[in-house]
Amino acid sequence: MLKIQEIRELIKLVDQSSIDEFTYEHEGSKIKLKKRMEELEKAAVQTAPVQAAPQMPAAQPAAAPAALQEVKEVPKEEAKAPAQDENLHKITSPMVGTFYAASSPDTDNYVSVGSKVTNDSVVCIVEAMKLFNEIEAEVKGEIVEILAENGQLVEYGQPLFLVRPE
Repeated sequence: MLKIQEIRELIKLVDQSSIDEFTYEHEGSKIKLKKRMEELEKAAVQTAPVQAAPQMPAAQPAAAPAALQEVKEVPKEEAKAPAQDENLHKITSPMVGTFYAASSPDTDNYVSVGSKVTNDSVVCIVEAMKLFNEIEAEVKGEIVEILAENGQLVEYGQPLFLVRPE
């Protein structure tokens, strides 16, 4: 089984390459990576959420495909864009999964706005396929904004936090 750091390296390599899909199988384990961010960005720019809504079943809006959820979130992110400082570092999701701000519902969040973080500070957990992956800040600084909500589905490369580097 690959370690999380090895998976992150694979994701970076696939992201930087021109390939759209990558599958790795070893000793019964299988990892499949698909790169579709450009398609999602184009769809988000060209399609308004009102046009995407008829494609979803009316009885199950929570079970919408990830692409449709991405389209819906673009206007919200654009509304926040003017408030962002160009010098802020974005902590992004290294995978598709569910964002958790704390290790359990009974504990405090790893970080909040104003928290100081170091390179190896755990800022959240992204759960994917029943594996809970601790996400580290990878930069020393102060949390300025939290861009994801607890329990929210996040996409690969989606910004989760804004950090003012020190």
